[in-house]
Amino acid sequence: MSEHEWHSNDVEYAMKNLDSTMEGITSSDVQTRLETHGYNELIAIDRIGPLQMFLNQFKDPMVIILLVAIVISVFTSMFGGEGDHGFIDAIVISAIVIFNSVFGFVQEYKSEQALEALKEMAAPRALVMRDGLWIEIDSKELVPGDVVALESGARVPADGRVIHSVGFAIDEAVLTGESMAVRKVVDPLHLHNPVIADMTNMVFSGTTVVSGKGRAVVTDTGMNTEFGKIAEMVQESEKDMTPLQYDLEDLGKKLGIVVIILVIIVFAAEVLRNVGGLMEELLTAIALAVSAIPEGLPAVVTITLAIGVQRMVQRNAIVRRLPSVETLGSTTIIASDKTGTITKNEMTVTSLYVNGMTIDVTGVGYNKEGQFSQADKELDVHQDPHVIKLLEIGQLCSNALLQKDPSGAGDWTIIGDPTEGALLVVAEKADVSYDKTWKTYSEITELSFDSARKRMTSICKGPEESLTAFSKGAPEVLLSLCSRIYENGTVRPLEENERESILEVAAGFAEKALRILAFAYRNLDHEIPDWEAEEVERDLVFVGLQGMIDPPRDEVLEAMTTCAKAGIRPIMITGDHELTARAIAHEVGLIERDGQVITGAKIDDMTDEEFNAIVDTCNVYARVAPEHKLRIVEALKSHDQVVAMTGDGVNDAPAVKAADVGIAMGIRGADVTKEASDVILVDDNFATIVSAVEKGREIYSNIRKFVRFLLAANFDEVFLIFTIIM
Repeated sequence: MSEHEWHSNDVEYAMKNLDSTMEGITSSDVQTRLETHGYNELIAIDRIGPLQMFLNQFKDPMVIILLVAIVISVFTSMFGGEGDHGFIDAIVISAIVIFNSVFGFVQEYKSEQALEALKEMAAPRALVMRDGLWIEIDSKELVPGDVVALESGARVPADGRVIHSVGFAIDEAVLTGESMAVRKVVDPLHLHNPVIADMTNMVFSGTTVVSGKGRAVVTDTGMNTEFGKIAEMVQESEKDMTPLQYDLEDLGKKLGIVVIILVIIVFAAEVLRNVGGLMEELLTAIALAVSAIPEGLPAVVTITLAIGVQRMVQRNAIVRRLPSVETLGSTTIIASDKTGTITKNEMTVTSLYVNGMTIDVTGVGYNKEGQFSQADKELDVHQDPHVIKLLEIGQLCSNALLQKDPSGAGDWTIIGDPTEGALLVVAEKADVSYDKTWKTYSEITELSFDSARKRMTSICKGPEESLTAFSKGAPEVLLSLCSRIYENGTVRPLEENERESILEVAAGFAEKALRILAFAYRNLDHEIPDWEAEEVERDLVFVGLQGMIDPPRDEVLEAMTTCAKAGIRPIMITGDHELTARAIAHEVGLIERDGQVITGAKIDDMTDEEFNAIVDTCNVYARVAPEHKLRIVEALKSHDQVVAMTGDGVNDAPAVKAADVGIAMGIRGADVTKEASDVILVDDNFATIVSAVEKGREIYSNIRKFVRFLLAANFDEVFLIFTIIM
């Protein structure tokens, strides 16, 4: 079904091409469609079995040499007169080989469980209309053309085109990495190379409805869904060997050559000197060659890495795949998500515009601490009626809730939309009590926000049964509905030049990548029939603007400096908008203010040659989809870079698995991303990655020193015996 651009066509087009109606399909159609499209489930693609996975552990050149050493040790013990000594050597070497093979198998088997984690995220049941009746079925029985009903709390069972929406919003963070709920619309969208976050008239399997209700006609199921495409990419992504594994493999090959040459030289010398029988001479040559093999090397490397794992835990990094300890030490590029890793993932109001002045707000996250100031001069806003009015409207136009933070890390956690949560927090900073506001007002009804209206209105009953409409929305939209302004304690007509000045202030906020909302109200003389939006949302009184952003973590700037000193290149890859990505990247020192930012749409328009030409210089990617992230990682690896990739959502899993070191977020990370990863960050912090890289370099250096010592000791012994024999 993927040849259709469902988002750019209307509902009638979808129904016609899916051979469906607003009442869904008939039961008689289901079997035929199941035979054509298959069940709505994720399937394994060319997976090797556990036995083959275990046998693959014995293909390493060093392991092969040790296996040969076992055979020779047994042979010399049986026929060379060494007694039990050869058997003991064989048992010790066998234990080393088995230990490393089992350990490697367990590590690899764990990394292949991402598909199972994806399956667990699928909706188990779906409410579907068939034969004109609503019935509940197993979601795997859904087929294209089915009409499904979705309401708050439901998990979307398949990809579909929205056909009905009432306050319908979906959390798509698992697919986009962005925590903002997406309001869904019915109208067609005409977009160039859209990513999932842009297609607001589509629903996607695995995402969750957070508010309102809607219906969608199923367009894709199973492996054809966006979820399925990610599952396919995850399964097709292969983990390359680490730099240490490459070095040890190369060492194994060279040792093999040295062993063969030693056997030939010593055996030839013994034969020429005719000091014994041929069998005795051959066994002597082989025994000497075997002594050159550092049979303890694999065990020591494993133990060293295991110790490194324990030290990583102390730095808030849990290592799932042992070789990743040293790969971290070889990392040349850290490709990081923005939200929650470089930033706090806590929307924070930083600027207000009210009563003709711009007010800066300090403090970050969901904490009450913060000051209000203008031109660096602290303001007491607690008695300012304009500020209080602005903040009260923010409270009344919010469906989020503040809840005491059980962890104690902050004052509150947010239940609901992070943007609306930020409005509640900034009000508390000014001691505008949420409980007091809602004791003064009670909501009668709400005119919900959607992407077409770009505003919402809460109609409330206040003191003495008064009726008031409180509105919030995009500045350009809400200002067009305002005819008056609240300024200097009075309400007066809003002049056109004032409207333009306010929009200029909003543009200034936007340049700083702030998400901006305007706030207004209107006192109503009487109830309006059916609360028609056209009648309610007119002749509004403009009060002010609030600008907010998800701020960078405090420690990120220092971590970026550490990266530069260590020769590591940090890259930011985000699903957020280009303007926001640029502002955050500039603030943390990734790029200059006018630095290069490449979007997913631009990547789609590039050939491989064009993309490979810019990937070495571009440090910021915005509005990207899972396939873009994977393409970025693979392009960097093709340039001989060792890439560490962070991720938290399902959308990150393919790139996380394909990276040399895949790093999942421990707090916000989806199970599938954790299963695909090599390392899990306990604190979701970019600075922790840099700290782990430093420790990895230390461990990698220690292993290389030990290998040199072990080889030197073994070859000194071999050279001494070789000299005596010769």
